[in-house]
Amino acid sequence: MKKADQVETEEEGKGAAQPSGSQTLLRGLDVIDAVADGVTTFPALSERLGLTKSTAHRLASALVERGYLTFVAREGYALGPKLLELGWAAHQQMHLPSVARPHIERLAAETEDTVHLGILDGTQALYLDKVAGRRRVIIGSRVGERHPIVSTGLGKALVLDHDEVAWRGFYEVRGYTSGMAVWLERMRVYSAKGYAFDLEENEDQVRCVAAPIRGASGEIVAALSVSSAAHYMGDDRMETLAERVRATAEDISKDLGWTERAGRRRPRRGRA
Repeated sequence: MKKADQVETEEEGKGAAQPSGSQTLLRGLDVIDAVADGVTTFPALSERLGLTKSTAHRLASALVERGYLTFVAREGYALGPKLLELGWAAHQQMHLPSVARPHIERLAAETEDTVHLGILDGTQALYLDKVAGRRRVIIGSRVGERHPIVSTGLGKALVLDHDEVAWRGFYEVRGYTSGMAVWLERMRVYSAKGYAFDLEENEDQVRCVAAPIRGASGEIVAALSVSSAAHYMGDDRMETLAERVRATAEDISKDLGWTERAGRRRPRRGRA
């Protein structure tokens, strides 16, 4: 056994269920998490993690050496460039449709309805993926198509964090302002609830429930929707379904690096 492992075993308790090498690795990750939370000094790291100061110093020094942390005198520890490198590599490897596909397939199977995945593309919603439902309902959408933000549930979900000035812009791109007041009021409600509806606005006799997908920063990066014929989408079912759709969107968000701590990034609301 290496000397470092012996120290770890002696200081952190003998007879642990995990090998000391694994304990060292996990405690090193705990140090990174603590620094990410704003803990920057030896005493604070020691207190937060329940480690001796010597152990905290040893772990932090090793992380600095490998570039996972940086240390500046009188300022303390901060996250290091290696984490930026790894974060970028992880981001490049996470292809949104691939990450989301198992989730939207499961949602389509559970609801028996059609599920869409899309992103904001300028002033429109771009559909990236579609999983057809089991019902004999034809939803006239195709992957690669663009649909208006204003009339689609998925489009509305994509812009829930935008302010009312932006909402007006999305509405006005249609070339008129009639009905804007009603649409803005609905958007306020949707924004507060964290999901959006399409009440036969985009396609006759078709309704949908949509929710936003967030990235690691908390910003909306995509959205998903469940669509079906209006007679399968009564008001009560849409409200019940909204929680399932939002939960699926959160599961995808977590796979993309979003956490509860990241929350929801929202600009200051403009005046209506």
